[in-house]
Amino acid sequence: MGFFDTILLPFTWAVSWVLSMFHTVLGALGMDSDSGWTWTLALVLLVVLIRTLLIPVFVKQIKSQRAMQELQPEIKKLQEKYKNKKDQLSRQAMAMEQQQLFKDRGTSPFAACLPMLVQMPFFFALYRVLVNASGAAQDNESIGALSAEEIHSFSNSTFAGAQMSDVLGENLGANFDLNVVIVAVVLIILMVVSMFYMQKTLMGKNMSEAAQTGQFAQTQKIMLYALPLVFAIGGFNFPIGVLIYWTATNFWATGQQLFIIRRNPTPGSIAERELNERRAAKGLPPVGKAAEEARERAEAKAERPKGQRQQPVRKPRKKR
Repeated sequence: MGFFDTILLPFTWAVSWVLSMFHTVLGALGMDSDSGWTWTLALVLLVVLIRTLLIPVFVKQIKSQRAMQELQPEIKKLQEKYKNKKDQLSRQAMAMEQQQLFKDRGTSPFAACLPMLVQMPFFFALYRVLVNASGAAQDNESIGALSAEEIHSFSNSTFAGAQMSDVLGENLGANFDLNVVIVAVVLIILMVVSMFYMQKTLMGKNMSEAAQTGQFAQTQKIMLYALPLVFAIGGFNFPIGVLIYWTATNFWATGQQLFIIRRNPTPGSIAERELNERRAAKGLPPVGKAAEEARERAEAKAERPKGQRQQPVRKPRKKR
């Protein structure tokens, strides 16, 4: 066992145990234990469980993202302050002041990637389980909590004509299999498009005007194209089972993101304006930045000094 496998061992046992448990429950409910659809549903349930457990991390990510957006005007001022200062001391001073801003708001530029970073060990563990399933089935071996019988069942099960352990990159040469190519390409497209749509919606609707410029916005733009590209290329080496898992994960994350954007948008964003338009149509007061602006206007109006009342001028009577 290599160093990487040793690190992933606890995650491998956790992922394989949960997958085995879901597969056993589905079989007890009457589904065919050797069917690819049973294993697919077990993978989807694994996604639901992991994403549910990650909800607190996702909430922290949203708070950190909003704090980063609110910090953009101050970061821009800081950059202007040190614009023409290229010496080492000035750079260190700028970095220290920027870190202090992050500390005061309880956020960091890396907080937006937190759910993915937390999820990656489970993803790599599942990848190791699924990519080794074919060899383990031939050797009649178990992987983690999955018994040799379950590994054999999984490896031989098919999803739309492609085996769960099939890899697109291994089926483009002499071992060309049209079913594997079609299923893998469709899953890769769904995986990449859902990821791009989720990031595009986040940038287009759930970012304030101030946050659409500066370092944070540049990072978001890089992620918009870089992450789908990385997963599109990586998809050629993902087993069908991993593609199903990651596609289901992206669909869950997209739905979760749309729910948050609709119900609790970022202050000053297009999504917040749309929310207030829906609330106004129902006769409800505005929320977020619009509510703060309305309150400030009301307070300014209440504090405005009243002028002296002008006495009415008595008109002279006409002489008779």
